[in-house]
Amino acid sequence: MLEIFVIAYCLYFAFNTYTSFMQIGYVKDAKKLKPIILDSRKYEEAANYSIEKEKMAIVSSFYDFILFILWIGFGLSFLDSIIQIDSMLLKAVVFVNSFIIINWVLGLPFELYSTFKLNKKYGFSNMTPSLFIKDTIKTALLFLIFGSLVIAGISFIINSFAMWWIWGFAFIFSIIILINMLYPVIRDKMFDKFEKLKDEELEKKIENLLDEVGFKSSGVFSVDASKRDNRLNAYFGGLGATKRVVLFDTLVEKLTHNELLAVLGHELGHFKNGDIIKNIGIMGVVMFVFFAIFGNLPEELFLGLKLHSEPYAIIAVFLIFSPILSFFLMPLISLISRHNEYAADEFGSNLATKEDLVSALLKLANENKSFPLSHPLYIFFYYSHPPLVERFKELGYDVNNLDLNKFNNKEFDYVR
Repeated sequence: MLEIFVIAYCLYFAFNTYTSFMQIGYVKDAKKLKPIILDSRKYEEAANYSIEKEKMAIVSSFYDFILFILWIGFGLSFLDSIIQIDSMLLKAVVFVNSFIIINWVLGLPFELYSTFKLNKKYGFSNMTPSLFIKDTIKTALLFLIFGSLVIAGISFIINSFAMWWIWGFAFIFSIIILINMLYPVIRDKMFDKFEKLKDEELEKKIENLLDEVGFKSSGVFSVDASKRDNRLNAYFGGLGATKRVVLFDTLVEKLTHNELLAVLGHELGHFKNGDIIKNIGIMGVVMFVFFAIFGNLPEELFLGLKLHSEPYAIIAVFLIFSPILSFFLMPLISLISRHNEYAADEFGSNLATKEDLVSALLKLANENKSFPLSHPLYIFFYYSHPPLVERFKELGYDVNNLDLNKFNNKEFDYVR
């Protein structure tokens, strides 16, 4: 049985690496073409950034593959031999936390390189060493406190019920819903500074837009995202009473009122089309499949790893092998997501105008240096959003005939 999982991981590694190589070759060729969507300088920068990211992804994949071999070869059994604790719950907490912390430490060089080298080179990261350390400490504390409680909870369920995977699924799914509900509150209290919009005119326009669609929220906030990163973004965070509209300060600075409203109109399209509920449902189905598989693993798999089929081992095996299932389910999930994005674009362009939405997407692409072209196989596996070329086509714009100066310089009057 272990051999089947190892073969599956090898296939996952091979596909993952192959798509990265295909993407690098494709972008290198596309880089020589006439720039589209981005201006000439940012087109070249975006291509170079995309290539460097994929090169790092390839190195990271090889590194992860080596760690995988080491973990299943002797790492898990060695960790088991040195953690001699009689309490089933305590052993699961210590074992799984140790496994996660070791993996995090071993992966830290890639995180540091991405944050302080690659992203700074292309003008994205504003992260300082002190802020990185503070964020890391806060994240570690949250993980050790709440993560340990979750590990203990799922371990208790595994040890208490014959069909534990059904109850385990319900427990973890409920935790994920709770995290989504509390996410903006946690970010506000521990990481980011949320403020009410200082632009009262923009706040009023946004509130009118929300009322028109029937979206009830706890407020519209600006967050100081620029202290970490210069990229533009916005999101609707929380569930129920914690729902709020969150705008990155970089987005408020770079986009006009009309463009901001078009971006929010797109996000409201997801709300109006029920995409949030659909995504939760899809996530639930995928998670249920995961639990059904890992809840019925044969004893011989654990014997092959020199482990006992106890809670600590079941959770560790889940963490090691779940990326395989995620990767091969990704194309289907991405396909559904891309379909939803087209529908949200249509909704957003009807709330504002197509010109406003296209203008906003152009600015987002240029500021975030998002290279507009990708290999079809790469899109198939990784793109949760359609390529901008296709999004513009659906909106009725030919990227080869877009006048960037017109969109970058023209101010539009928002008419309701």
